[in-house]
Amino acid sequence: MVFSRYKPKLDQVNGLLNSSLEGEPEKLYKAARHLIRAGGKRVRPLMCILSSDAVGGALNDVLATACAVEFIHSFTLIHDDIMDDDFLRRGRKSVHAAYGVNTAILAGDLLYSKAFELCDGKVAHLLAKASAMVCEGQEMDMSFEEGLDVSQEEYLVMIEKKTAALLEVSCRAGAYLGGASKNQMQGLSDYGLNIGMAFQIKDDLLEITGDDEKLGKPSGSDIAEGKKNLLAVRALKCVDGSKKKRLTELLAKEDNTFGEIDEVKKIFEEVGAVDYCKTKMNEYYQKSVDSLDILDDSKAKNHLLEIADFITSREF
Repeated sequence: MVFSRYKPKLDQVNGLLNSSLEGEPEKLYKAARHLIRAGGKRVRPLMCILSSDAVGGALNDVLATACAVEFIHSFTLIHDDIMDDDFLRRGRKSVHAAYGVNTAILAGDLLYSKAFELCDGKVAHLLAKASAMVCEGQEMDMSFEEGLDVSQEEYLVMIEKKTAALLEVSCRAGAYLGGASKNQMQGLSDYGLNIGMAFQIKDDLLEITGDDEKLGKPSGSDIAEGKKNLLAVRALKCVDGSKKKRLTELLAKEDNTFGEIDEVKKIFEEVGAVDYCKTKMNEYYQKSVDSLDILDDSKAKNHLLEIADFITSREF
């Protein structure tokens, strides 16, 4: 996979991430390093670096901004886990479970601050705009838990803000700092946006098909928490009669049992929601790879195509 081939660059990313999180009070900085040192795929910084590389940019010009994007991503994960009361992330305790809610909030705020300390000032406005979109998307996601009348259009707007915006800005910022033309920058931005949409739909699918150990958290957690992902939105549109009544009851309920979660998964399969989501994911995947046609052939372009393949075929 492309990640192993880019180990030297990712080692530099990890080195800068860690060296940027040394300070006092010790507990705060340990909490801020918690997710960073838990691993992670580093998809966003890699996409930022590759977008720059694909248009002839140098690593030194984009490295700090690539790390800034990862800090913003980690900040959103910490706060997301607090809001969802999730106690596992990447196979270990979430930050608030390990250090307490108050310190976790501050750790997230610290990561956000460090992101803008690191990033190139020429793209700071892009990262700020994407961060605001993530917040808007998170609020939409939470509001969807309160009702069952979420449309597919509303859901897609939400994931564009909550998930795809940060992947899009990873590519846009990298392309800008690499000296991309207007058309190249638009192509790379479209790639990031569409693969971001595919990324979230794949996450929705892993919610019911994923392995707990590989995911690093329990599968079915969206169902247990009453979240409305694309599977739920599609299933509610397709189902009728007593099955719709039962699905509505289960999706409105919090803390579903393992048996009830399995029941929901079965309904998703029976009404074709799983196949529908796979088709939708593949549509976004195709848009993302088509967007790279504007680029000349290069190793970096090939690696971006491989990342798109990885995102839609991954098991975690």
